[in-house]
Order: sequence, then C-alpha cells, then structure tokens
Amino acid sequence: MALIEKLKNWAQLLKQDVLMLWFATKNPNTPWAPKAICIFIVAYALSPIDLIPDFIPILGFVDDLLLLPILIWLAVRLIPNFILQESRIRADQWLIQNQSKPKSNLGFLIVAVIWILMVWMAYLFIKSQIS
Repeated sequence: MALIEKLKNWAQLLKQDVLMLWFATKNPNTPWAPKAICIFIVAYALSPIDLIPDFIPILGFVDDLLLLPILIWLAVRLIPNFILQESRIRADQWLIQNQSKPKSNLGFLIVAVIWILMVWMAYLFIKSQIS
C-alpha cells in the first residue's frame, strides 16, 4: 500500500474519531472532564480555519498530524467504552447519511480570537521595541 493511501485511510479514521467525539459530547453520561476535552477537540477539528494554516511549510500540518491525534487518543482513554461504542455507531450512521462532517462555528470563533490576540500581542511587542 502506497504512503498516500495510508495517509488517506488515516485521515478517514481521524474524521470518524472526531465525529465519534462530537456525539460523545452530546451524551449526558459522558463525564465532565472528557466532555470538556472533546468539546475543544471537536470545535478545533471541525473549524473551517486552522490555528496554524496548512500553507505554512511543515508547521501547517503539525496540528493535523500530531496535535489532533494526541488529543483524540487522550479523550478516547478518558471516555467510558459504552459511550465510545454508542458514539462510534452514531458517527458511522452520520457519515453514511451525510457524506460530510459538520462545521463548528465555535471552533472558528476560538481560532479567530486566538489569531486576533496573537496579532494584538505582536503589535504591542513591536510598539514597545520602537519606543
């Protein structure tokens, strides 16, 4: 199997895992700590923009290739198995019916606020260096 095929399969599994976590956040039996982690993961993963844009060489894919899988692994370890199984079934049904992932306006807002804060902090830093 070619490397590109392996990466495509892995990306598909990540997509399914994010959807599974999305459904886990909606389950009232999910403990609050894993639910908070899942909300962050889902909001970020389903956001239409990335914290580090993909066009930036190497760094642009760090969040997709390292950060998301590590956070997903952590969330999966913290959520009870029966919730994971139920959420995985719901995620599979979603993908069969919709053929797409949902979008996260919260994730867009979070990433946009972080970018605005970074630009503001850079402005303040530059301003202090000039003075």
